[in-house]
Amino acid sequence: MVVGIGLVVAGASDWRVGLRIMSGGLAAAALLRLGLPEKDAGMLAVRHRLLDVGILLAVAIGLVLLAGSIPEQG
Repeated sequence: MVVGIGLVVAGASDWRVGLRIMSGGLAAAALLRLGLPEKDAGMLAVRHRLLDVGILLAVAIGLVLLAGSIPEQG
């Protein structure tokens, strides 16, 4: 849901703010996945927990770096 809100913000107004919202949602998802017990993970338990957390954090960090590295146009 947070990533969806970030997409709407990125499309409607400031794309940098939208990317930061999305990265915050992904980082929160990583923390939630880290604390989720395996018995409650359901279909998320296909991969290892640390792999899921690592992927989510890598994408979140990548979005923040992307938003900060592209110069302002105009």
